[in-house]
Amino acid sequence: QVQVVESGGGSVQAGGSLRLSCEASSRRYSFNLMGWYRQAPGKERELVAVTLSNGSTDYTDSVKGRFTISSNKAKNQVYLQMNGLKPEDTAVYYCKARVAGWGHEYWGQGTQVTVSS
Repeated sequence: QVQVVESGGGSVQAGGSLRLSCEASSRRYSFNLMGWYRQAPGKERELVAVTLSNGSTDYTDSVKGRFTISSNKAKNQVYLQMNGLKPEDTAVYYCKARVAGWGHEYWGQGTQVTVSS
């Protein structure tokens, strides 16, 4: 049984900052990928930032230089520091954890981020 729980969403004005947190709890599995995706109304879910077990990271172009992903692998925790927020960053942000070896993916329930102009 794996539970993925996000926290830290909220409402801010443009230019503000938020920090999202996520923890994947499992007594059985380790995870080789953890990351953040987002879905805005009427749009498909898209990758925001991911981090792999080897320490590498990847970001979508629109957030490079503004968002930073970090993790505590020992605790299966991942964070997303979001600075310089823009109205177009408004979306529900989801955390994903991928099980090492098996490849199965688990998703959190999502946390709303709203940026007003």
